[in-house]
Amino acid sequence: LPRAVNITWSSINFKTILQWQPKPSDYFYTVEIHGRTSDVKRKCILTSETECDVTDALRDTRETYTAHVLSVKPAQMDNFEEPPFAVSEKFTPYSQTIIGKPEIKDYSQKGSKLNVTFKDPLTPYIFPNGSFQSIQDIFQDDLEYKLYYWKDQSSGKKDVTTKSHNFEVNVDSGKNYCFYVQGIIPSRRENRNGQESMVLCTSVGRNITDEYGTEVFIILAVIAVAVITLAIVLPVVLCKRKKAKKARAVREKELLNGV
Repeated sequence: LPRAVNITWSSINFKTILQWQPKPSDYFYTVEIHGRTSDVKRKCILTSETECDVTDALRDTRETYTAHVLSVKPAQMDNFEEPPFAVSEKFTPYSQTIIGKPEIKDYSQKGSKLNVTFKDPLTPYIFPNGSFQSIQDIFQDDLEYKLYYWKDQSSGKKDVTTKSHNFEVNVDSGKNYCFYVQGIIPSRRENRNGQESMVLCTSVGRNITDEYGTEVFIILAVIAVAVITLAIVLPVVLCKRKKAKKARAVREKELLNGV
């Protein structure tokens, strides 16, 4: 039977998917997860897919694992012969899973202070009380966060680091700032930087001139002058028309009386 090739690990926030090739035709795959000190765990038994969620088999996040992808036919499962298999590269979740995007909960800019509050990404692992563990629960002091911030419409970027879930930085009062947050594991050699959160911008002191330029201000000024002029001229025109109409009615009455 063909052996699996191109076996890869894909892991974000400890949710780990094993992928390989080729697509099977008249046979199936079974995945075995081997740890250095843990028992062998079987996942995705007799699957025709070419990927397998192995998250549950990697609960010891500091353990180093290899995956054996077995090529089998259902009849062979009862035989004592070992089916052909391919072995993956080693994988250690603690040092190789990618840190996902933090979630910005709240932010504000008051005077010269920019405050940003965020949440840790959650993992698939659950506490005994049923709540999901966050990446902070697993990494503890190995995890820190960095805030990158810059003046709106500027390219100069600054950054600060924290191990809490809140940033407070000094900024120029009345100026708008954009920012994002990123998790970092400084002790790692690879995959040190996590995914970046969405970029958000404050709107303190922002007015229509900042948004659209002086052209809009000039247009609004012209419109305002036109409205004021119309408000002055229109009553005068209406008054003159009313007087002219009244005078015409008087003349018509005089002509009728003369007749």
